[in-house]
Amino acid sequence: MIPLRLHRSCRRERRGAAAVEFAITAPILFGLVFGAIEVGRGLMVQQLLSNAARDGARAAMLEGATATAVETAVTDYLTQSDVTDVSVAVSPNPIALAQGGDPVQVTVQVPFNSVSWLSPVRFLNDITLSATVTMRREVFTSSTESSESGGEMPPPEPL
Repeated sequence: MIPLRLHRSCRRERRGAAAVEFAITAPILFGLVFGAIEVGRGLMVQQLLSNAARDGARAAMLEGATATAVETAVTDYLTQSDVTDVSVAVSPNPIALAQGGDPVQVTVQVPFNSVSWLSPVRFLNDITLSATVTMRREVFTSSTESSESGGEMPPPEPL
């Protein structure tokens, strides 16, 4: 059995040890927690960009679609989720250059530092999140035009 005096002296020597251990491990713990939050935010914004690019590509498939209408559809979608500072590129521009079955590509980009919840994240400042969606244009001539040309419309070529 440990004598009572020795037990009390050990306890006095350990006073403050928990505070020192916490001071050493707390920065690591907080770094992991905030890092997980930032990675989660990045993944969420990446998914939002993919969805916005898909909505933009769908808008580009419509008859009479313009690059401005596609950009508006993308920015409206992302503004609802508080994502700003977005750049949208549509190819071909103007969209009317794409015939039925031709691919139309919509690319959406945003710098990570404009969507980050933690502002002083230095190691992620140069990252740009982007999403690209390519869809085939579904604009075909009317049935009267195809019957006047004397034949049926050929099926679109595979990707």
